[in-house]
Amino acid sequence: MNDPQASNSEPTKERDPRVYFAAERTFLAWIRTGLALMGFGFVVARFGLFLRELSMRNSGPPQVSSHTTGPSLWLGTALVIVGVAVNISAVMTHIRQVKQLRSGEWIPGRISKTAVTLALLLSAAGVGLAVYLIWVR
Repeated sequence: MNDPQASNSEPTKERDPRVYFAAERTFLAWIRTGLALMGFGFVVARFGLFLRELSMRNSGPPQVSSHTTGPSLWLGTALVIVGVAVNISAVMTHIRQVKQLRSGEWIPGRISKTAVTLALLLSAAGVGLAVYLIWVR
């Protein structure tokens, strides 16, 4: 009745490889998010240069322009920095989770502080960008 083979066929929660694979998938998703933020930040930063070149073409003969790239350079750079911070945070969180899984200290259902912080930060950037677009028109 108490067959040792039957009890060993089902992995314990701490040793179940699916839990580790799920942690790995989450880690890779955060890396993908960080890379996307860095790529989008680069595009935003270079968009100001594109607008400046476009305005120089439409203004006639080439002139030396003192016009800067505006806030797109700063917003793009900020997005690249946020992307780097997301990747660093993802590495630290993943290492901590794997250690907790190994020791059996991991508690399911915790709220991801990184996800909440990133969502609030990007929401604030979106509101700021919307205000800027309305202000500039």
